[in-house]
Amino acid sequence: MKKVYLGIDIGSISTKGVIIDEDNKILASSYLYTEGSPITASKRVVRELKSKINLSEYKVVGVGTTGSARKLIGTILGANVIKNEITAHAIGTMSIYPGVRTIFEIGGQDSKIILIDNGIVTDYAMNTLCAAGTGSFLSSQAKRLGIPIEEFGNIAITSRKPTKIAARCTVFAESDLVHKSQMGHKKEDIIAGLCYAIVNNYLNNVGKGKKIVAPIVFQGGVSKNIGVVKAFEDITGEKIYVDNNSHLMGALGVAILSKKQKEIEFSFDIEDVIYETKGTECRGWSNNCEIIEVLRDKRVIDSWGNRCPKGELVHK
Repeated sequence: MKKVYLGIDIGSISTKGVIIDEDNKILASSYLYTEGSPITASKRVVRELKSKINLSEYKVVGVGTTGSARKLIGTILGANVIKNEITAHAIGTMSIYPGVRTIFEIGGQDSKIILIDNGIVTDYAMNTLCAAGTGSFLSSQAKRLGIPIEEFGNIAITSRKPTKIAARCTVFAESDLVHKSQMGHKKEDIIAGLCYAIVNNYLNNVGKGKKIVAPIVFQGGVSKNIGVVKAFEDITGEKIYVDNNSHLMGALGVAILSKKQKEIEFSFDIEDVIYETKGTECRGWSNNCEIIEVLRDKRVIDSWGNRCPKGELVHK
C-alpha cells in the first residue's frame, strides 16, 4: 500500500483537510464550515476525505493538525505533529511557490502576514482583534448591500472610481457605507471601495512596519475575492499570486510536516467514536487554572490549561 499523509486546519469559520502522497501532491481535499463545533467539523472532514480515496490502495501513516483548535483535534486524531498556523502556512506555500518572500493571509475572523527569506520565516504578525480587516467584515457588508458574497469580487472589478470608505473599524465602515449610499455613490463603486478599504486596513495594521518583498502569495478565504486581489495589486504595485488551493495551505503544510515524524497507525473509524470536552478549575494554587479535558467514550484521554504541575493531576 502507498503511504499518504493527512493534514487538518481547524479555524473558527472553516475546517480544511487534505491527504497528500510522498511527493506532496494533494490526492483529496475537504473544506467545510466549522459551525462552532471543531470536533464535529473535523469528523465530517475525515469522513469526506475517506470517501475520496481508495483505502485498499492507500494507508495514512502521518497526521498533522494546525489552526485554532489544533491541540484538541490533534489529541482526538492521535496526530504525530501539531503546529502553529505560521509554520504550517509557510511550509504549505513554499511547497508550491519555493521563492515566495511574503504571504498575505486573510481568513474569516483573523489575518496574518508572514515574511520569508531563503526558505526561513523571518517575521510575522497577526490580527485577531479588529473585524474590519477580515472576511467576516466583507460578508456583513455584502449582506447589508443585499449582494451574495460570491458575486462581490466580480462586481467590484467593474468599478471605474472606487468609493473611499473609512475602514479603521467595522462601526466606522458601516456608518460611512450608509452615508456614501445616501449621497448617491454607485453600488459597484462602494463595493470596490470596501475591497480597497480592507486592503488598506490590512497593510496599515497587520503589515505595519513590515518590509513587503515580492513574490507575494495571497491566501485564505478572502483570496478568492478578485476585487480584493486587484486592490492589493493596485496598492502594492506588485503581482499577487493566488493558488487554486490557497485555502488549503495550512492543511497542506502540516501534512508535509507529519512526513518528518515517526509513522503512526491511523483509522478512519475515528468518526464513530464519541468525543467531548469538559472544563474544570484547578484550585490547587492561586492561579485557578482552567483545565480542559478531552474525553473519549467518557474516559479522559488528555487535558491542558495548567500552569503548574498540580494542574496535571486534576483529572486524575
